[in-house]
Amino acid sequence: MLDRKQKYLQIALNSNLRDARLIISQIPPDKRIIIEAGTPLIKEYGSEGIRKVKSWWEQKVFGYASDISEPLELEPFGLSQNNSLLMNLLLKSIEQKKKKEVKNNVTGAKKITFAPYIVADLKCMDRGETEVILAKSAGANAAVCLGQAPVETIEAFIDNCENNNLDSMIDMMNVEFPLNILRQLKKPPEAVILHRGVDEEIFNPESEIPFHEIQRIKSEYDVMVAVAGGDTFQEVQRAIFNDADIVVVWKSFYQSTAETAKLAEEFLKEIR
Repeated sequence: MLDRKQKYLQIALNSNLRDARLIISQIPPDKRIIIEAGTPLIKEYGSEGIRKVKSWWEQKVFGYASDISEPLELEPFGLSQNNSLLMNLLLKSIEQKKKKEVKNNVTGAKKITFAPYIVADLKCMDRGETEVILAKSAGANAAVCLGQAPVETIEAFIDNCENNNLDSMIDMMNVEFPLNILRQLKKPPEAVILHRGVDEEIFNPESEIPFHEIQRIKSEYDVMVAVAGGDTFQEVQRAIFNDADIVVVWKSFYQSTAETAKLAEEFLKEIR
């Protein structure tokens, strides 16, 4: 679970697994960083994509070298059931070995100071229980449901996240009054995402991120509020100034560049 007293930078990986691995290899291991398996990545690679992102971020945080030249050996979505089961068994075996080595203070392993945190941006619109189980089995720590989904789906999603020890996040993209959605729920999610969509930003340049909703939500509910849809330093600063708990960025981290590590560090300077 996230620390309610901490501010976070959430880096959404929306490209392919090759770029995701390169980007993760350059991001500084910092407790203020959340890694998101973005919707396009999940749609292309399925739950195996979430598992890969989780594994690479753990390697970085725990101090294990990740060979970025190693073949991915993972095709886009469509692995056979047998291959998927074998992959799960292999990943569990590797995970158990890593934890054992860290516990025994193997030479070269770093002391763990925080737990790697992965968000699966499923944008769930139906089958709340099923999608939560998918995210959990893939190793995610949190999953995302759309505020546009039926109330029954959102409530099933929140309940099953709680039962499976996942943080529930509700994305309010294209929801004019997020409080109207929250007031219909039996209990609130762990986090609410205020989101200006990519197409909205491109085709309607005058659209703005609803920063004003942050305090309105917090005045009624004990939830964390994330802001997505603004990648400039000015927008990050504005989000933090308005008391956002999580700032989601992706454009600067869509593909790995020589500036990736520097960009992450610059963003973190704003997340105090």
